[in-house]
Amino acid sequence: MPGINEVPYLTNSSMMDVDFLPRHLIIVGGSYIGLEFGQMYRRFGSEVTIIEMAPRLVRHEDEDVSAAIKDIIELEGVDVRLNAECISLAKRGDEIIANVDCTAGAPKSLARICCWQSVVGRIPTISISTKPGCAATSVATSSSTTDCKPLRRASGPSATATARAPSPTPPTTISRSSPRICSTEIRAGSASVSPHMPFISTAIGSRRHDLGQARTSGRRVLAGERPMTRVARAVEKGETQGFMRILVDGDSKEILGASLLGTGCDEAVHAILDLMYAKAPYTVMQHAMHIHPTVSELLPTILGDLKSVG
Repeated sequence: MPGINEVPYLTNSSMMDVDFLPRHLIIVGGSYIGLEFGQMYRRFGSEVTIIEMAPRLVRHEDEDVSAAIKDIIELEGVDVRLNAECISLAKRGDEIIANVDCTAGAPKSLARICCWQSVVGRIPTISISTKPGCAATSVATSSSTTDCKPLRRASGPSATATARAPSPTPPTTISRSSPRICSTEIRAGSASVSPHMPFISTAIGSRRHDLGQARTSGRRVLAGERPMTRVARAVEKGETQGFMRILVDGDSKEILGASLLGTGCDEAVHAILDLMYAKAPYTVMQHAMHIHPTVSELLPTILGDLKSVG
């Protein structure tokens, strides 16, 4: 970005050391970390503008999920700028001027800000080590994933791999679980479900197939959906934004994935994840009795009202 070396800025790491409240915070990157800091500082009292190069926020999610997230944070007063393919920064006195070339909105002098945060530009860091006498191996990587499969061909426990890479799964989830998960993949060949969620309020928990993937998978896909306006716990709390959707394979009855956006969904999604790990049919949950009033109690109801995905 032109001007980046001429202005003071914060990253998502140095942001944790801030001891003042920015009058206006511009966040470059409209995904998990950007949304979390954006909503947080808006609630602290800062003006907040989130700039995203893509045509929608959190582009790993379904389009309607991205749209719902945008509506939620805009209702709190966060300004969202999409399709921002050209950003330049300049210093003027004690302030920073950001100019943005977007398909919508004012193209120049977006805001005067006293703090700017970059949450983009992460790259994979891979390290592989082998004991003496163990044949060398490799780990396939891309901008969004790290594949542990090649290590299964290594000589038992003689090979070790560590990896940090951007993916739909947030870094904290990866760092806490990846050694255990990768070890399981290497030894047993089982695959991780890889859940993810941005910790904004309203919470969202997701995994594996999304609606777009399901429609092009060639499977006979069924989907169940329920708005949070029809979830008693959400109504009682006065937090009815969002919806819950579950996708299943109509033939194998395997749960393919889910997108849960709403209060309590960061916990409710684990009931689905555990079923996916067990490779159990969705009918196991469909006939389960969950505690009322909770968000999770509606998961069996959703699975009892599945419809074909066109």
